[in-house]
Amino acid sequence: MKVSITKILLAAVTAACTLMPISASAQARATKEEAVAMVKKAVAFYKANGKEKSFAEFSNQSGQFRDRELFLIVMDQKGEVLAHGALKKMIGANIMDLRDINGVNIIRSFFKAVEKGTSGWSDEYIFTNPATQKMEPKLTYVEKVDDIVIACGYHFTK
Repeated sequence: MKVSITKILLAAVTAACTLMPISASAQARATKEEAVAMVKKAVAFYKANGKEKSFAEFSNQSGQFRDRELFLIVMDQKGEVLAHGALKKMIGANIMDLRDINGVNIIRSFFKAVEKGTSGWSDEYIFTNPATQKMEPKLTYVEKVDDIVIACGYHFTK
């Protein structure tokens, strides 16, 4: 039986999200505005500090770029993960073809969001919320800077 890389990556991310500790004070849901603010803060940090320092800080699970279910993912134009605030072992993986349980190509929708400008929103997709450990709808805000994209998503209920 052949297992796709997408299924393996989705299983790894889902498993990691269920293992992430969430403090009692962090039960309030993150908002769309907070996701945007985190990306904007990351872009400013990147411009001030460069790639090496920024990618290390963006991948720091207890650092300034982690808040409840909010974390950053940074990728190059080919979909290779350069920084990941929830799962360091994703760094170096190419996740361009990652799909949700409904077949939505998550990462390609990130790049589609910045095709005509420097920022935008992904298509809606379903993913594990690390704060609730439930599969929930998610939207991701993306900004293109130099030759990378910086993304942060938030979960919501319908």
